[in-house]
Amino acid sequence: MESSQPTSIYTDVERTRDRVTSRHVSVFDKLENISPDWVGLKCIVRVERFGTRANKPYSETAYYISSKPLEAPDFSQGIRGHWGVENQLHWVKDVVFEEDKAQMVDGYAAANFSILRSFVINLFRHNGFDSLTRAIRQCAHNIQLLFSFLE
Repeated sequence: MESSQPTSIYTDVERTRDRVTSRHVSVFDKLENISPDWVGLKCIVRVERFGTRANKPYSETAYYISSKPLEAPDFSQGIRGHWGVENQLHWVKDVVFEEDKAQMVDGYAAANFSILRSFVINLFRHNGFDSLTRAIRQCAHNIQLLFSFLE
């Protein structure tokens, strides 16, 4: 694949807070050197991300496989949509609520607490909080404010 040329390319640049990120999406559908065991494989997608975070440079490359022959802009949108879910929910649960550190192994405790965390995240967002950390700080010792969210 390294020697083959992409059949579709898409690049975008995003500036948010202290970050600048460039994404270069390349779609390869000439799969001569790929094993025929990959039944249904239509293309390989390479996403190169590079930029700065807190004024420090970074770069990373990720590869995806697909059974759908899409163009690079379509793959870019789908991949960004997936990471939107990751950043809006899973990352928050892990970093803010430290879900991965929770050592619950009895019965349905882990699943129940995950549902509770999702409820709290949605409750805070529904009530206008962009930052869950700020919401927790503001609401932690204000039971009246918390109950007002349920009215």
